Amino acid sequence: MKTITHWIDGKPVEGTSGRFGPVYNPATGAQEKQVAFASVDEVDAAVASAKAAFESWGESSLAKRTAILFKYRELLDAHRDEIAELITAEHGKVHSDALGEVARGMEIVELACGISVQLKGELSTQVSTRVDVASIRQPLGVVAGITPFNFPAMVPMWMFPLAIACGNTFVLKPSEKDPSASFRLAELATEAGLPEGVLNIVQGDKTAVDRILEHPDIEAVSFVGSTPIAKYIQLKAVEHGKRVQALGGAKNHMLVLPDADLELAADQAINAAYGSAGERCMAVSVVVAVGDIGDELVGKIAERARNLKIGPGNDPASEMGPLITREHRDKVASYVTSAAEQGAEVVVDGTGFSVDGHEDGFFLGVSLLDRVPLTADAYRDEIFGPVLAVVRAQTYEEAIQLINSSRWGNGTAIFTRDGGAARRFQLEVKAGMVGVNVPIPVPVGYHSFGGWKDSLFGDLHIYGNDGIAFYTQGKVITTRWPDPSDGGINLGFPSNS
Repeated sequence: MKTITHWIDGKPVEGTSGRFGPVYNPATGAQEKQVAFASVDEVDAAVASAKAAFESWGESSLAKRTAILFKYRELLDAHRDEIAELITAEHGKVHSDALGEVARGMEIVELACGISVQLKGELSTQVSTRVDVASIRQPLGVVAGITPFNFPAMVPMWMFPLAIACGNTFVLKPSEKDPSASFRLAELATEAGLPEGVLNIVQGDKTAVDRILEHPDIEAVSFVGSTPIAKYIQLKAVEHGKRVQALGGAKNHMLVLPDADLELAADQAINAAYGSAGERCMAVSVVVAVGDIGDELVGKIAERARNLKIGPGNDPASEMGPLITREHRDKVASYVTSAAEQGAEVVVDGTGFSVDGHEDGFFLGVSLLDRVPLTADAYRDEIFGPVLAVVRAQTYEEAIQLINSSRWGNGTAIFTRDGGAARRFQLEVKAGMVGVNVPIPVPVGYHSFGGWKDSLFGDLHIYGNDGIAFYTQGKVITTRWPDPSDGGINLGFPSNS
């Protein structure tokens, strides 16, 4: 059985802890690989490699860094199918979705290629007599990222390309459930010319996570995952004096007003709720139907949901693949059962679904719940699976209050033909990312990604300008050079004259 190892100092490093985790093919349910779990010593070795590499990488020219990143982008483009295949094999998402993941990750590599513009700094001349003030940004040192299973290539690329472009070195702890994609990203970075030690990967579990959070040589930690773990990451990292950005979970609402194009709204609800089997923090998990459109909208969504093609991710006909593990599949299914018990109407029931020839795979059909009580677990919890809840509201005011009362504030969307209503919504809704007739408003690479409330812990969002600010620290330099014609010595404090 193939073992996925660590990547330290520019090369694969076999695990020595004696601990391994299973890596399954979700479409078959079979364990096809195992991943080595890092010990504390192996995490320390990765950090030591990154610390040694920072001595030269942190002083390297922007021209050198961007040349490597341009080459890296070229290699990612040439190998995008291969990376997508690794994602499909270990995560289960369909190949087209995996290709989209790689493309969205490459957006941040492209942003990093332009880092010389982003790090220009500022200069104010003659703020006092022959006194100039400059602001510059410098790298932090060794930084780390802890990434989730649902986007095993994209989320790491949200982090390390910007971090290393800014002059830092990086230690990545990817999900143990689908580790091969990030390992391949590291191989290609080395092929592009990235020096040894600049990018390191330690595979593992909580042992590796806790050592990253405690290690005195790691200056900052980025995290994407569930809200409980995001809270843990923030508290423990701050306790050890680190800068932290921790993105948590979500319960994203899609508001549909009576004037909306219901065909479009139904199409987009399907895409946003069931794409990637609902395993994404920007998935729409609640549709809020306003006024008397609820029955018609639910009917249109149900018709589309029943016709979705669910199958292995490597089958071109599949529109949705399996879930990541058997345990997660069963947990998601339990929300459908409990919703019926707690007063919701199960319009489409995806529990008990299987795929011929793949009966042991981690498949679950899509479920659609209508008239879901706000007290139901299916409404209150982040399910992270192909379950869409519909709630009803009589007015816009009732709907916006419902959305804003959620403890999460990651993403939201409104579907309407009324520009005034859309403008009001985007100003009043309490969420970090808003879509207007766009169901999954994930920002492009040069705008930052992040939510509000229990969807974000830390002050800065990920990638974009916030990402660059997170991976650098500001410095202000005040200078005065005496004019050659001056004579004598002036020991006074500079004045504004």
